[in-house]
Amino acid sequence: MDLPSNILTLLGVMLGLTLGSFLNVVIMRFPSQLYFQWQKECRDYLDIENQGDIRKSPNIIFPRSHCFSCKANLSFVQNIPILSFVALRGRCAHCAAIISPQYPVVETLGAIATTIALLNFGLTFPAAGAMIFSYCLIVLGFIDLREKLLPDEITLPLLWLGLIINIEGTFASLEASVIGAIFGYLILWSLFWTFKLVTGKEGMGYGDFKFLAALGAWLGWQMLPLVLLMASSMALFAGVIGIISKRLDRGETIAFGPYLAIAGYLVFYLGQNAIEVYLRLSNF
Repeated sequence: MDLPSNILTLLGVMLGLTLGSFLNVVIMRFPSQLYFQWQKECRDYLDIENQGDIRKSPNIIFPRSHCFSCKANLSFVQNIPILSFVALRGRCAHCAAIISPQYPVVETLGAIATTIALLNFGLTFPAAGAMIFSYCLIVLGFIDLREKLLPDEITLPLLWLGLIINIEGTFASLEASVIGAIFGYLILWSLFWTFKLVTGKEGMGYGDFKFLAALGAWLGWQMLPLVLLMASSMALFAGVIGIISKRLDRGETIAFGPYLAIAGYLVFYLGQNAIEVYLRLSNF
């Protein structure tokens, strides 16, 4: 369906802000849900009967939105994306606790990602695929940044969805998609074991292998070198800045997922031109 760009922009902003709010819920609650499940599985395996000290499992849907500090439920007005954060001046209306700036940032990214998808593809099937791809990148990037975790429950469905959506060559040929998934995993897997054999240390997590495999499934194998080059250089730059500013110890690991997400998103829309845009941004 062909719609004027201003209508698509308005639709993208409204839909993106709403879905961005939901993405925040996933980012904040899903890791806690996973940790609870893993703890329960360990206790069941060890046959530990007393589980009274384990709190009730969190859920993405329930309970309703609340302040993480005072646990007060938020009203509808206090849940309006971005506007509520601005009106409350970044503090809880009940206890004045600071609200994480992550909330408006993710909501803004959701609006931007949705608008860009609609402006590029219109109200079409590829636009829906592009939006899902973008939302997954946002969620994975922020979860990894917060928890240093890339859940299989997101990376693996993203991988399979990339293969499925490219059956008809939507974003890459099926052959390039399959090879991209294979090479995406094997490249980082090989680097992981090479580094471990040489140093005796683990340089990255297994989630990074699966994330790059998912990007390969969506983008095709031809784009993987560009994604790796951009992600690695961004991670290196961030690490150096972190050490210089003393916010990061020399032996401390950094999450690689956010940089894979940024690089994957840029390459998805810009292809080989992404490197030119990246180099221009690096000069500022």
